Amino acid sequence: MEYLRKPLMTLPHHWKPLVCARHRCCSNLPRDGKTPVDRFRAQVSRGPSFQDFIKGVSVHKPRAEAAGGCDSHAYLSEDLSMGDSRKVYFETYGCQMNVNDTEIAWSILQKKGYLRTADLREADVVLLVTCSIREKAEQTIWNRLRQLTALKKRRLKSHAPMKIGILGCMAERLKTELLEREKLVDVLAGPDAYRDLPRLLTVADGGLQASNVLLSLEETYADVMPVHHAPQGNTAFVSIMRGCDNMCSYCIVPFTRGRERSRPVSSVLEEVRVLSDQGVKEVTLLGQNVNSYRDTSEEQFCGSDPTKLSQGFKTVYRAKQGGLRFSDLLDRVSRIDPDMRIRFTSPHPKDFPDEVLHLIVERGNICNQIHLPAQSGSSEVLKAMRRGYTREAYLDLVGNIKRIIPDVSLSSDFISGFCGETEDDHQQTLSLIRAVGYNVGFLFAYSMRKKTHAAHRLQDDVPPEDKRRRLEECIAAFREEAAKVNAALIGSTQLVLVEGTELLDRRCPKDEPLIFPVAPPQGK
Repeated sequence: MEYLRKPLMTLPHHWKPLVCARHRCCSNLPRDGKTPVDRFRAQVSRGPSFQDFIKGVSVHKPRAEAAGGCDSHAYLSEDLSMGDSRKVYFETYGCQMNVNDTEIAWSILQKKGYLRTADLREADVVLLVTCSIREKAEQTIWNRLRQLTALKKRRLKSHAPMKIGILGCMAERLKTELLEREKLVDVLAGPDAYRDLPRLLTVADGGLQASNVLLSLEETYADVMPVHHAPQGNTAFVSIMRGCDNMCSYCIVPFTRGRERSRPVSSVLEEVRVLSDQGVKEVTLLGQNVNSYRDTSEEQFCGSDPTKLSQGFKTVYRAKQGGLRFSDLLDRVSRIDPDMRIRFTSPHPKDFPDEVLHLIVERGNICNQIHLPAQSGSSEVLKAMRRGYTREAYLDLVGNIKRIIPDVSLSSDFISGFCGETEDDHQQTLSLIRAVGYNVGFLFAYSMRKKTHAAHRLQDDVPPEDKRRRLEECIAAFREEAAKVNAALIGSTQLVLVEGTELLDRRCPKDEPLIFPVAPPQGK
């Protein structure tokens, strides 16, 4: 139970000190005639009762108390959760979903009277939005926490104490270490607890650590309009779903962000309309498995048709029934503003039925760019990863995508050195990279994550030096193929989004045409 370090009661103004005749052999009682025990009992009687901890229950105080001018308010009332113009400094690590989480958290705190600052030195509250997907990401946060703790100690003498909070995946995964062992933070809030941030910060102001890392089966923040903080307002991320059901054996996401659930279509469309009215030029739809989106919030959408998957793909969960699918949402979003470019990330290859691909071709404002995470080129490794497809099924999907969208730009994720990966498996990954020809790649060496299926059932048996070597070879193969893909674009005309003018102002003489370097196709 979390308590504020504030008095539990205030004495009524009509209480008068008890006046006693003074004797030379006076007792040790204070002038008001009350012992410490008497004072404590009075405080307890005036403190919070059981009803104060039940939301929505009104507590009726005796009339005598009201007449005495006592402040009657619920324990940890709404007023106590106000920010009082305290300044919050955000640092965001990891994926685009964490960028969106930052915008959601800031929206909630802003409504409570907090201010945002870009200067760490003047911050009253420092919140780190964290990532747990790899060990290196977590180590970065640990190092930063120690730096902030040193800064906090230096500030104690001259300023109000700085409060440090960890938000997101790392708060969920390492709550015990963060609160008890290291004792570096004041507040922990998991991905589904951002609504509780004002209360947690109020508790921390009382000198206690505060934590809420409970995962939800329903929370999507559908009614929270994020405060988008993109440079010059040209781009924005819109979260359409949270959590993941895929349970890939290497992945911590289902354990840090919970089960998959989707925002209602109406909520997503309203946010995109607001962004369009604000002049945003590009919106990226976000989700851990963005193209498995499924809105069943309204009865008429709950049909009996099962979810359609890409040919040759399967899932570890039972086929889901009915609802509005990703193709329905993408269709409606693209109609809001024909001049606003639409992207989406991060998809799973299993959720690319032909109707999604044909919609990308049909709509001029949906970018011809698809992220297609492969993770490995070996069917044996893919099976150990529980990805739900083989090498052959993945290559068939790539062929289908290129047939329907001839000028498509592909990107992918790869993991080097997964449990049991042999040299032959690694060579198959290299050949897959060369066969597909990606424009963009995100490649990493495997690091075991606790709670995952791999941590329970598999052995991290690839030596670190082999992981590093294989990763370097994959990066070299990717760069070689990407150079070929990009070279083929020389002389072509591409639509680009200019996100700033500073570089152009410095390099381009007035009245001369702008010449941009060749880049992967960004749109039509």
